[in-house]
Amino acid sequence: MARSTNVGRADHQIKIRGFRIELGEIESRLLDQPGVRAAVVVAREVGASQQLVGYVSGTGELEEAGLRTALSTVLPDYMVPPRIAVLERLPLMPSGKVDRQALPAPDMAQGHAEHQAPRTPVEIVFAAIWAELLGRPAVSLTDNFFELGGDSIISLQMVSRARRAGYLMEPRDVFSASDAGSAGTRSADRAARGDAR
Repeated sequence: MARSTNVGRADHQIKIRGFRIELGEIESRLLDQPGVRAAVVVAREVGASQQLVGYVSGTGELEEAGLRTALSTVLPDYMVPPRIAVLERLPLMPSGKVDRQALPAPDMAQGHAEHQAPRTPVEIVFAAIWAELLGRPAVSLTDNFFELGGDSIISLQMVSRARRAGYLMEPRDVFSASDAGSAGTRSADRAARGDAR
């Protein structure tokens, strides 16, 4: 069983959203999951921030959603990688260690769900705001704001931009409606009810 846990090494301890994270602990929890034979977790740049990405290989039907759910029962939410790519095998260096530089970008390793383009004016505005703030060329209506690298600071910027564009939105809306489609619908519902800003 390949383990890529170098606990205690400075290059495997990172800080994301103010939390110090030991990558080896997440890797160990991934290796505890049925069918997982090898696991590695890295931090990748997403927009203006870093995001955890897990990579696993093994036997059976390994699925990203199931692995994330299993991790969420044993790790705090800030330690659960928003993306876990299932690979046929992890790339190795001649020494037998995982070659972290050769790991594919998560979108190259396995595709996201089908892109759902915005259709209504409010969806178009919200998708454009999210894409700009998160440093992405486009955002699907079903993409999760936090899985794309959003955080509380970026969510405040999003609320500010939505208000400047004339849409009613509160910071709590980003947390309860964390995809562009739901956020747009929530804003339109507020406007229809005549809620104050």
